Amino acid sequence: MFRQLCLVLALATSACGQQPTTSQKLAASKISIPDTPAGHTFSAWLEAFNSGDRNRIAAYCQKYEPKKSVDDELGFRGMTGGFDVREILKSEKLRLKVLVKDHQNGTTAIASVEVKDGDPAMVESLDLRAMPPGTSVSDLVFTIDAATRARVIDGAIAKLNESYVFPDIAKKMSDDVRVRQKRGEYDSVTDGDAFAKLLTDNFREVSRDKHLRVDFSPAKVPDRPEGAPSADEVAQFRKELEHMNCGFDKVEILSGNLGYVKFDMFGDPEICGPTATAAMNFLANTDAVIFDLRENGGGDPKMVAFVCSYLFSKRTHLNDLWTRKTNHTEEFWTSPDVPGKKLDGKPAFVLTSGRTFSGAEEFTYNLKNLKRATIIGETTGGGAHPVSGHRIDDHFMIGVPFARAINPITKTNWEGTGVEPDVKVPAPDALSTAQKLALEKAESR
Repeated sequence: MFRQLCLVLALATSACGQQPTTSQKLAASKISIPDTPAGHTFSAWLEAFNSGDRNRIAAYCQKYEPKKSVDDELGFRGMTGGFDVREILKSEKLRLKVLVKDHQNGTTAIASVEVKDGDPAMVESLDLRAMPPGTSVSDLVFTIDAATRARVIDGAIAKLNESYVFPDIAKKMSDDVRVRQKRGEYDSVTDGDAFAKLLTDNFREVSRDKHLRVDFSPAKVPDRPEGAPSADEVAQFRKELEHMNCGFDKVEILSGNLGYVKFDMFGDPEICGPTATAAMNFLANTDAVIFDLRENGGGDPKMVAFVCSYLFSKRTHLNDLWTRKTNHTEEFWTSPDVPGKKLDGKPAFVLTSGRTFSGAEEFTYNLKNLKRATIIGETTGGGAHPVSGHRIDDHFMIGVPFARAINPITKTNWEGTGVEPDVKVPAPDALSTAQKLALEKAESR
């Protein structure tokens, strides 16, 4: 789903073990960060992020958030060049809203921070949202009232009951939130981001579905038929995919004539097919291929099938998607023909981590059950339900998982369990392990 600039980053406090104070200024902005847990955490992250230094960011992540990807942080740093703080918009003990401007593009955005009460104050969420053209800060910073909370709860529950993949679980989620509503658990929440996160957490406590999410937008959500983005949004989405090289981060030939490709999303094949083709053709004459999906959060199932097509000589049944609302099952097969050469017959390895999610898990699950690849690394995230976005009102949306994957071999999927690797090693060790196994296979052939 298209986003202008909205990244959820899990952060923590000072990597050097010292708490910032109000006397400490951000060098670029000269704005004092509030002397609160939320302020300390945001300041600590910003200093590490703006440094652009891998070691500082890595030390920060290792100490305060081991699951955070250093590569993701550096990638985002490369896109923005870092941030200057322009104004403190709202400050509470555990929440902070800050106006920031990136160095590279001059984009103005609002950073919304929420932390846990503790020492250190670990981040619950940090969203960065670009300000749409023609809007002002006053348009985007406001509080929500009781009528809004009631409307959003009613709308979210209606969408879940209408489309959520398991109707019985949709009812359980509805009942649980209604009880919380009657107890007054939402009465004191006036921040849109905080309310969206709280509802998301409550729905997930019942469903355990990591795809389900309530979102808040300070800018008005367009009122149009669902699934029908505007021409401008389509153009911007295409531009973003191209700017990101469709998620393909690295393609190279390693020692021993081993092919290696790292990509972090499965983009729309109508846009990203040529990029995937170029990557696969570059590896066509290697002796084995390693797919690095340790940072891949998923994407389009049609791209999953497209990349899989390079690994099979014959048309092969990969996966099915059953949609609850229509009771329709869509089948996904490899294509017998692809642009360029296939890699069928060559040993394949897939690297995974706990961050490998959704469509990346399908790719992994497909190849594992077809015995076409060796999976190396950690158990994946466990999200098998495709999601669609639904508008609730002018400022809230909900992502509803509406279908479930059905593997033609196992007759089930990886929802809630993840995909178990064939060779379990910590994610950082997965590549070296794969290289060793690949070379051993090559020598034995």
